[in-house]
Amino acid sequence: MDISELLKRHWFLAGTMIAIFLAEIFPEIGAKEGPLNPEVTVKYGAVGLIFLVSGLSIKLEELLGTFTNYKIHIFIQLFSQVLTPVLVKVLTLFLWMIGVNEWIMKGLITVACMPPPVSSAVILTRAVGGNEAAAIFNSVLGCVLGILLTPFTLLFFLRTTTLVPVLSTIFQLATTVVVPLALGQLLRHFTDFKASSYPLGVVGQMALLFIIFTTFCQAFLNHDMQMDAHDILTTVLLVVLILILLTWLVFLVASRMPRVFKPEDVVAIVFCCTHKSLTLGIPMLRILYGGYAHLSTISLPLLVYHPTQIILGGLLVSHLQDWMLSRRRSRTRLEA
Repeated sequence: MDISELLKRHWFLAGTMIAIFLAEIFPEIGAKEGPLNPEVTVKYGAVGLIFLVSGLSIKLEELLGTFTNYKIHIFIQLFSQVLTPVLVKVLTLFLWMIGVNEWIMKGLITVACMPPPVSSAVILTRAVGGNEAAAIFNSVLGCVLGILLTPFTLLFFLRTTTLVPVLSTIFQLATTVVVPLALGQLLRHFTDFKASSYPLGVVGQMALLFIIFTTFCQAFLNHDMQMDAHDILTTVLLVVLILILLTWLVFLVASRMPRVFKPEDVVAIVFCCTHKSLTLGIPMLRILYGGYAHLSTISLPLLVYHPTQIILGGLLVSHLQDWMLSRRRSRTRLEA
């Protein structure tokens, strides 16, 4: 495989690296109150565009059909919002014995308690060709449940809690997810628009690259973390390790249930179970630990987790596509 073919196959990963590189050089452009104004262009532009594309691409009957697929919904929500915090809490017990910074461990637990995001899991599921309808349904459901459950899981695991602005979060969810999704469906059913005639998948992925760029711009612009190099390196390594471990565990379990989950379902499960929301997480942390000297320390795992899940997701796209095609061929041979 030559370089051009390799770049064509993994262009999204290459685009992610370029976006991070540009964010390091020009952080002021995509940071808050910068020229790109991410408070509006990301929240109501890029995220809304992703779900508009989903609305244009998905058949309504597929979206309605996923309501009855309760097994995948239960699996995703239990793993994401119950089992993940438990697993990370157990891991921190071992980390405590080897002397890891207490606030880093609190940050890891906080990440585990966060609900899933409403964009990256969907766009990556679409990029692979998985069950996009299930990914959308569970991303929205997880966000809504997270508003209610996350304060209680934080209370249980950290012995502290916070109040989440429920009405404003629901309003944001409606304006950035439900409205674009509904608009896409209306355009699909009441106009001559044909999704197959346009590169909608590429448009959605470009929107996600824009989100990555602005996220890293803000991260590179903030240098207020009260941590030494050892703590930062430890945090990065632990986040990568936890994400890889969760991804492996989810794939191992879901892929070995062929009578319950189709290959397309497994793809949606992998991303929806392991991705966590930075958009909802950071406001929660600022309310919970506002005024604490360790706010930056406990925020770091979530800041690292967000781009890591996207980078790892980009690495997995082609591999999951190959695995899914292999499963389909095997099923075809068995039916023949």
